[in-house]
Amino acid sequence: MLGFEGYEDDNIEHIWQMAWRLGFYRGSPIFMSAISGIDIALWDLKRYRLVYAWIGGDRPADIGEAAKARQAQGFKAIKMNATEDTVKALGMDAALDFHGRLHKPMVKQLAKALEPHRPLSLEEPLLSENLEGIKQLSEQVSCPITLGERLYSRWDVKRFLEDGSVDILQPDISHCGGISELRRIANNIAIAPHCPLGPIALTAYPKVLIVQDGYVEALKAPGMEIEVDEEVVRRVAQNTSAWQPKELFGPDGSI
Repeated sequence: MLGFEGYEDDNIEHIWQMAWRLGFYRGSPIFMSAISGIDIALWDLKRYRLVYAWIGGDRPADIGEAAKARQAQGFKAIKMNATEDTVKALGMDAALDFHGRLHKPMVKQLAKALEPHRPLSLEEPLLSENLEGIKQLSEQVSCPITLGERLYSRWDVKRFLEDGSVDILQPDISHCGGISELRRIANNIAIAPHCPLGPIALTAYPKVLIVQDGYVEALKAPGMEIEVDEEVVRRVAQNTSAWQPKELFGPDGSI
């Protein structure tokens, strides 16, 4: 659950949407009970407040600079949440990641608008549980569709293989059952393993960590080429805050 220190306590809907939409994993009785407790407490506080709330928010402006830094490292393509302007400015191929945040009417229009720019792929245009929507989209656009980071076994993946609605699968090795299950998932389809996690999880993926001229070198030592300094881990753990996703807001303050 995210922390909400510094937010206006009378902006209840905004806080509720942040709790629900900014967290990567959603649902479960514990999660919804926590949201319920926060929401009820905020409504109780509202009796002391005027009935208004500020609306607004900034969109992140650093995507272009981050992309330029990767270009300087030799990368020929990037995956991002950004815009046509970034692609034009850099002249790089772009794979667009929507994190499942679109709805069916919006994704149809947006996918068509993006096609002239020939993105490498459209990642999670809809949440993976929206089977019919993903299938319909795959029949309407030529851009490759990719997803998989929120699929946790070959059985979750099977339905997308059967209807051919996904072109590239992105299982997260740390969540899908490990390397063994990833091998089972790789059933005659392109695989791009996903990992937003820490360095230990990342070493389970082939050819990572060292970037040279836009490419990564294969690990040279046996195994995963990592040894954990447990003393350092214990020391750092004393001064580490919980990871929180970057907050993205629309011009009207919507998440």
